[in-house]
Amino acid sequence: MNAELITAVAIGIGLAASAGFRVFVPMLVAAIAAKTGVLPLNESFEWLSSWTAIAILGTATVVEILAYYIPVVDNLLDTVSTPLAIGAGTLLLTSVLPIDSELMRWITGAAIGGGSAAVVQSGSALTRLTSTKLTAGLGNPVVATVENVAATGTSILSLVIPFFILALFLLLTILIFTGVRRKLRRSHNERISS
Repeated sequence: MNAELITAVAIGIGLAASAGFRVFVPMLVAAIAAKTGVLPLNESFEWLSSWTAIAILGTATVVEILAYYIPVVDNLLDTVSTPLAIGAGTLLLTSVLPIDSELMRWITGAAIGGGSAAVVQSGSALTRLTSTKLTAGLGNPVVATVENVAATGTSILSLVIPFFILALFLLLTILIFTGVRRKLRRSHNERISS
């Protein structure tokens, strides 16, 4: 495998996983990075580095971040954000993959990029749901702040140290699946003992 492909996949997965925390933050980071020449995009995705795209993504980012601090709206956003995060993750990975076949690029983007975003979004939604349950929503602004920092930090770090972010994403995936499995096992054991 060539180094360019491996690096592009690591960057794309990092950005896609970040979309699981916030949909528009990694899109904005990618757009700015592409505009400044830090992130090479495939030819069909050069629109992402336009000033129009940056302005739209900047506005959407601010609205999304602020909306997660509004009680009840934050939980509703998780429902809407899941398909949007998958779409953003797909687009982010597809936009950087140096694969000649357009079909293979989109299939890989959807499977890996969309999948990465879905895993992180699921963990994020479960965390907020747990926070809502345990704190009656009072802890949700803390969760939102952590997610905002994580989305911004992992997006930027994906460009600087993509392999570290890839390893971090893999660790996060393992933790999410372990937590979900424990919760299901505990729920199952409670039903059996009832």
